[in-house]
Amino acid sequence: MDYGKHQAPQGYEPGEGILTTLIRIPVRIVVLVLVLPARMVWDALTALWHAADRVLLRPLGRALLWLLDTLVLTPLAWLYTWVLTPLGKAAAWLAVAVLIWPWIGLWRYVIVPVARYGVAVPAVWLYRSVLTPLGHGLRWIGTALLLPALYGLGNGIGWLITVLLIVPLEFLWRYVAVPVVRYGLVVPVVWLYANVLTPIGLGTAWVLSRLWQGTAWTLGTLWQGTAWVLAQLWRGIAAAGRGLGLAVAWLVMTLLVAPLGWTYRRVLTPVGREIAAAFEVAWRIAGYVSRAVGRALAWLAWHLIGAPVSWAYRTVCTPVGHFLRDAVWAPARRAAAEAGRAARAALTTARETVRQARRDAWRALVGAPAAERLGEPRGIPARTLGSTTTVPSAAQASESPLGGDPFAKQG
Repeated sequence: MDYGKHQAPQGYEPGEGILTTLIRIPVRIVVLVLVLPARMVWDALTALWHAADRVLLRPLGRALLWLLDTLVLTPLAWLYTWVLTPLGKAAAWLAVAVLIWPWIGLWRYVIVPVARYGVAVPAVWLYRSVLTPLGHGLRWIGTALLLPALYGLGNGIGWLITVLLIVPLEFLWRYVAVPVVRYGLVVPVVWLYANVLTPIGLGTAWVLSRLWQGTAWTLGTLWQGTAWVLAQLWRGIAAAGRGLGLAVAWLVMTLLVAPLGWTYRRVLTPVGREIAAAFEVAWRIAGYVSRAVGRALAWLAWHLIGAPVSWAYRTVCTPVGHFLRDAVWAPARRAAAEAGRAARAALTTARETVRQARRDAWRALVGAPAAERLGEPRGIPARTLGSTTTVPSAAQASESPLGGDPFAKQG
């Protein structure tokens, strides 16, 4: 009793309302009615596509591939192998012969010998035989003669400059210029700086610092007052803006977002979910129905067309074909083969006869060629006691009936 009382209706899922469960079956029936023709058309097009692919597209593709291989790839391969490759090799050989070998010959037999025997060998001989001894002699002259002379001349000039220029200048600097500069310029300037300019500068700096402090205090006070006024004004504007923003946000959330959210959660989401589930179930049921209809049509086609055609092929066409193959086609093929062999033999005999007649007529007109005359075997002479009729290289038999060597020596 309790189980029957609390049992949920069929199709009801936990968390869903009774209204959703009640409208689910009619929605699915309507969607099935709408989807079934589309699914049957889809299955028919799929079956037609598979049949066309198996019957037409695959043989057509194989035929196109065969035509492509026969008419394009094979000629291209032949052209590449027997035309382009020899032409390329010939062009490469010609390019090497025309462009590279002359430069190699020019470098090997002209530039290298000229550079070696016309430039390098004379330059090496000039360096070893002329420049090296000349350099050694100049180095000996500079080391043995010029350096001592230049060293003595430099010492003398240095002594003269020291005695005549540096010593008087040092005396003038130490005893004339330094006292004049120190007591005539530095001491008065230091006294003026310490006793006159320093007090004046200190007083001026103190006055300017006091003026700057007063001006800075005045400007700081004015800036602080202005900043406080502007800060209070900005706080008021910000408070007003926050209040207005909160009010506008509350209105938008209350009047727009909340109704839209409720509509999306309570209406659109269940409706969309039910429609999607209805389409899925309807598509699956339509597939079952479409496959059942297809099987029924296939059964009808087999029993109305396929079975009679198969029976006629097995019962009528196969025996007739075997009879024609064994009684008509095989004897006709054998007779045709025999006739072809006889015709080929006759043509071969006629061709050989004509060739022999033409050769005999030509020999009768112009005579046999010299090679045939030289290689023509001579007539066999009559047999005598000292001759043999076996081979030309065999030894002659002995004329004595019993004596002599029983084995003739081969020539």
